[in-house]
Amino acid sequence: MALNYIWTAFFIIGFIVAFAKALITGQTDILSVMMNDMFDSAKNGFEISLGLTAVMTFWLGIMKIGEKAGIINAFAKMVAPFFNILFKGVPKDSPAYGSVMMNLSANMLGLDNAATPLGLKAMNHLQELNPKKDEASDAQIMFLVLNTAGITLIPTSVIAMRQTIALQQHVSNFNAADIFLPTLIATFIAFISGILIVSVWQRINLLKWPFVIFIGGFCGLIAILHMALAGLPAEKVTSVMGLIGSGIILLIIALFLMVGTLKKQNVYDHFIEGAKEGFPVAIKIIPYLVAMLIAVSVFRTSGCMQFLVDGISHVFAAMGCNTDFVPVLPQAFMKPLSGGGARGLMVDVMKHYRVDSFQGKLAAIIQGTTETTFYVVAVYFGSVQIKHTRHALSCGLLADAIGLIAAIIIGYLFFH
Repeated sequence: MALNYIWTAFFIIGFIVAFAKALITGQTDILSVMMNDMFDSAKNGFEISLGLTAVMTFWLGIMKIGEKAGIINAFAKMVAPFFNILFKGVPKDSPAYGSVMMNLSANMLGLDNAATPLGLKAMNHLQELNPKKDEASDAQIMFLVLNTAGITLIPTSVIAMRQTIALQQHVSNFNAADIFLPTLIATFIAFISGILIVSVWQRINLLKWPFVIFIGGFCGLIAILHMALAGLPAEKVTSVMGLIGSGIILLIIALFLMVGTLKKQNVYDHFIEGAKEGFPVAIKIIPYLVAMLIAVSVFRTSGCMQFLVDGISHVFAAMGCNTDFVPVLPQAFMKPLSGGGARGLMVDVMKHYRVDSFQGKLAAIIQGTTETTFYVVAVYFGSVQIKHTRHALSCGLLADAIGLIAAIIIGYLFFH
């Protein structure tokens, strides 16, 4: 409902301001410009979604190979000791862990909407263990927060959109994977924050070796990357980050294919089976992206977006802060409400400031940092008829806020 009000307000406020400018200042061309921009935005939304379709189809095919080869289940068993600490009331051999791992894996690979059906399956498994069917269990709340503030290893859909826009803007020598490390660090901070917040609320003791090893290992990995990149010129850091991101993607694909082949599976048929799910998933994004891009176009063309950005900019400037991050704040505020809406605002920032700008890169990091908390709460809990969500929403939003602040700070450290 909140998104409905925001979307409608973009149109109404934009139309009122545009007509006022036309009548009072004589800027009659603003109406024709607004109409043309609306149609251009609709076209851009479709073209971007079309480019995303190919990536979603490809990755769902690869994920199916990994699933059939047993790699994802093997990974789930590896992290089972870690999950046993976090999910209260879930037996060690529960099939819920496999579904949770599949969902988190899809989110880690940045597959966005593809993670939703996996998440619904996991929520149903957890609901079977829930003694109070109309009230969220501790395990379900932990799962939801991990979902909204999960680690993103490879922001696949964001990389695909960046690549598509870079081609449209004729940006040469562009590496769409250069946001890999900043996004990884920001999402790790949000992930750990979410765990800590829920653990404090649910009184979970995290001082156990699986959790300590996980945190220590991840921090060690980031420290190694930082030391390796320290002292390099900014352009070289960007190049190396892009190389690391591309290398991990290729290694994952190679691993899935090799294991499937060694097990004498028909990896091609498995790929086709998974890829068939990609097209309908990506097509579902088109209406949401087009709707938001058109609304944002009206709001921006009327001048309202600039008024909003300037107002926020003055506040931070008065505090002595650099204000280059301000243009991405509308996207950041939209993210907890709607992934499609935030995606549209991200595209708008990249279109307006260019995809290779600081604002364009920061928008990409923010898009990959957190999930749409309100959407996840509504869809996931609604799928199992849970009416009382307890502390799920407050914990999720707090983790979102920490992730957003971390994304902005990391964006400055890497790209400003």
